[in-house]
Amino acid sequence: MKPSTYQNNRQQFYSRVEKFWPDLYGEEYALYDVFRTNQNFVSKVHEATNRIGQIFFKTAKLLRVADDDILLEMGFPRETLSFVRLLSPAAASVIARLDLVQSGDSFKCLEINADTPTFIKEIFSINELICKDFAVKNPNAGMENRLANAIQSSISTVLGDKYPAHLVFTAHDDHLEDFNTARYLQELCQLPSRFVPLNQLQIIKGDGLYDELGNKIDLLYRQTFPIENLIEDQDDEGNPIGVWLLDLVAEGKLKLINPPSAFLLQNKAVQAVIWGLHQERNDFFTPMEHEWIAQHFLPTYLEPDYFLLNGQAFVKKPSFGREGDTVEIYDGTGHLQMADKQTSYTGYTPIFQQHIELPTVSFASEKGQQTGHWIIGSFLVNGRPGGIGLRVGNAITDNLSYFLPIGIQ
Repeated sequence: MKPSTYQNNRQQFYSRVEKFWPDLYGEEYALYDVFRTNQNFVSKVHEATNRIGQIFFKTAKLLRVADDDILLEMGFPRETLSFVRLLSPAAASVIARLDLVQSGDSFKCLEINADTPTFIKEIFSINELICKDFAVKNPNAGMENRLANAIQSSISTVLGDKYPAHLVFTAHDDHLEDFNTARYLQELCQLPSRFVPLNQLQIIKGDGLYDELGNKIDLLYRQTFPIENLIEDQDDEGNPIGVWLLDLVAEGKLKLINPPSAFLLQNKAVQAVIWGLHQERNDFFTPMEHEWIAQHFLPTYLEPDYFLLNGQAFVKKPSFGREGDTVEIYDGTGHLQMADKQTSYTGYTPIFQQHIELPTVSFASEKGQQTGHWIIGSFLVNGRPGGIGLRVGNAITDNLSYFLPIGIQ
């Protein structure tokens, strides 16, 4: 079959982009198209992002002093309880991503990925290149510098006066997206550092983490390796090396970015805590913050009873989960309507959130003109609004969703 004009243009464009992954899992990922919007839309996304971020970061302070029983009920693994309470001199999350849905003239928060967000290079770097090609304004102009400054300042803050320090970026080197995301952040860092694949890190219990050359690591930047996966990590002898690593952090023998507090916010049950405090009009939140919660958060609980009593459709999600994996949508009578085919996170405490329809958009692709559901990925960089971008796909956003660049017409 003769390639289409779209395919030719897309191939020509992305062939000029180094260290990127325009295709994933043998399928088109990065589209050669633009979601056209206006500055008002972008400003409202930033406003919502700022408000939602403030609510999450404030709630983290409350959870840090919560009883163990509360954290366990929320689904935190017992091995992480002391770890998540650690204070970091850096922001609670250096790089976090909110998943937002446009609802009328406002935006609702589906969840926050505070610990290991991806979709970074797409938004902070590739979006600029696409906008130039389509002669539209990049809504993320200047955000790459903000990201670089945040990485540099957070590393300096976490290390304090420990110089010279051995800084290591890590990821699975056989995972195209994770590997290139980590290397992109390392390039932005502009501080002396090394990239060491995860499988080449060596840990000595109670002593330290070392690279493959035997050099002790002072700070590990692990953008794409989730803590909930880390604690399951064992070596060939069955030693719990992931838990050992967390112990090193708790003992001050290793610094980590994103910091431990990011994992505290990663748990989707945090949204149930926020909604519960809002429902009882708890004075932990100011009257203004209660208005923000009502405007930008969805009713979220640890049980589905509220939705069943009120005949409202809801979504069941694992408290820890990625890319739509193990997500189920139910109608108001509790009948399953849709489920992601991946079920990797069934062992985690579920949360139940009001279902909201995702808006749709038409876009060009190698399969021709398509219509898909879209969500906004909106970043918080050191607690401040950062870059934004769109993912387009199914009613449950999964790892086969497309990256749709965004431009201001």
